[in-house]
Amino acid sequence: MIFCHIPCKEMEGEHVMGRPTTKSDLLDAAAGNYEKMNTLISSLTEKELSKPFDFSGDEKKKEAHWKRDKNLRDIFIHLYEWQQLLLVWVRSNQKGESRPFIPKPYNWKTYGDMNMEFWKKHQDTTLEEAGKLLEASHREVINLAETFSNEELFSKGVYQWVGGSTLGSYFVSVTASHYDWAMKKIKAHRKNCSFDV
Repeated sequence: MIFCHIPCKEMEGEHVMGRPTTKSDLLDAAAGNYEKMNTLISSLTEKELSKPFDFSGDEKKKEAHWKRDKNLRDIFIHLYEWQQLLLVWVRSNQKGESRPFIPKPYNWKTYGDMNMEFWKKHQDTTLEEAGKLLEASHREVINLAETFSNEELFSKGVYQWVGGSTLGSYFVSVTASHYDWAMKKIKAHRKNCSFDV
């Protein structure tokens, strides 16, 4: 299972490219969605940037992240920390150090607790710092993806430590799909701000 909280399909009437299954599609989707996310962020007003996120009035937004993230910094940090998980996981396993994607004591059933720890850890991180961390992390993930062949990324069974999935699916999840998730949340926040008088 990979990041069940990350959407990979159509959102709010906007067509999102199908989930990449080739190296070139992965790199294009990651770059494209990163650029789209940054364009969206640069269009936010001062009010939209300064007002805390509050989705408590929407009963459809039940997942924990809707309550957890209070601002753009929190989103940046979430994206950054998940990219760090990927970088550490891949590099460790490449060196022969067996390591699960989700670090102990967490697992796929308790990763929400891990996400909360990431959130707590960065409450003193500024928005500017968080943006720089994400920018550097994004570059690192793309650079790492580029070192793998299409087969290494999207054929099952290439790396035993990946399990039943493909390595590329993890790269897609922490980049293109996660940027979609972030844009959905930012757009929902913008919509909430438009209701304020």
